[in-house]
Amino acid sequence: MKKTLITAPGEPRARTDAPAAASAAGDRLELIQTFVRIVEAGNLSAAAAQLGMTQPTISRRLQTLEKSLGVRLLQRSTHTMRLTVDGERCYEGAKALLANWAAFESDLKGAREEPEGVLRVVAPHAFGQERLVGPLASYLQRYPRMKVEWLLHDDSAIQDFIAAGIDCAIQVGEIRDSSLVAIQLAEVPRIVVAAPSVLATGAMPREPEDLAGLPWLALRTYYRHEIALRHVATGERRVVPIEPRL
Repeated sequence: MKKTLITAPGEPRARTDAPAAASAAGDRLELIQTFVRIVEAGNLSAAAAQLGMTQPTISRRLQTLEKSLGVRLLQRSTHTMRLTVDGERCYEGAKALLANWAAFESDLKGAREEPEGVLRVVAPHAFGQERLVGPLASYLQRYPRMKVEWLLHDDSAIQDFIAAGIDCAIQVGEIRDSSLVAIQLAEVPRIVVAAPSVLATGAMPREPEDLAGLPWLALRTYYRHEIALRHVATGERRVVPIEPRL
């Protein structure tokens, strides 16, 4: 895709080709690699054999590099080849450049193979203490270059993970933000229970709606204004409004 710079009337227009620029950068790296191989091999023929190319191709690459740099790198005769002053400088710089590039590639590949850094995880208190200690220890043993900042937090309202600096979160309940990528890890069964003294003060509830008038105790993280009940046998789902007293 070509990018065009639009200028004001009367001003010259400039056009850049991003893929061509990237290709040119890659070509220059190949030219530098070829030049280093020529110097270390001792002549064009040996360099061509090592690179699996023809001698004319190696010669053209050398000429292209010299032309792009604007200097003569090698003095060649029928039987000898030696570096010019500029060629010696170029050779030393080229070796350092290629070594840095190799280290850069190795570092990136190593980062993909073995993660390194700090992983910030949010999990509910009870779930985190009971279920995550073992997996967390295994994770740290498997990835020795990783550190984990483990945040035990019962507030499931944290949705902007980027702003909070959170990498991942384990939440109990429904995910209301559709933009989040959520994976179900397990089912957390819940049941409605009541103290006998509470039920003794009135009629026994027969329908889900009868539960609305009871004095509810609720964790505001999960239940604030309603609860959803599902019939075990039929799968029917009913939503009951509640007003927790505690």
